[in-house]
Amino acid sequence: MAAEPDHRLNALTEAVTGAAIEVHKHLGPGFQEATYETALSLELASRHVPVERQLPIELRYKGHKVGLWRIDMLVAGRLVVELKSVRALNDAHRKQLITYLKTLELSLGLLISFNVPILALGVSRVVHGEPHS
Repeated sequence: MAAEPDHRLNALTEAVTGAAIEVHKHLGPGFQEATYETALSLELASRHVPVERQLPIELRYKGHKVGLWRIDMLVAGRLVVELKSVRALNDAHRKQLITYLKTLELSLGLLISFNVPILALGVSRVVHGEPHS
């Protein structure tokens, strides 16, 4: 897995977090994940941050396709963003994101829950395979 320079990934996570804060300011908590996904993708586009939504991931086992998953967002081809609308993020959410990171051979993701009073309480940085990130 090729490591991305820390400053570039950090700048990207800051851009996504800032955009998510803007979305949360306008919408607040309580909507479904799809609503936040649409709003966040619009906000990122307005900031010229490239984003792919509902990106299909093919899961393989010993060379055989065994499933297809979709990740909420892939930002700039290097940052996985998984959105939730729950009061508290838990270990299962983190494990799901780590599985996506492993499958895509990426090192960093953001787990964001919009169902919180202050968005900073709902953002979690999840690292896979890069202990220094």
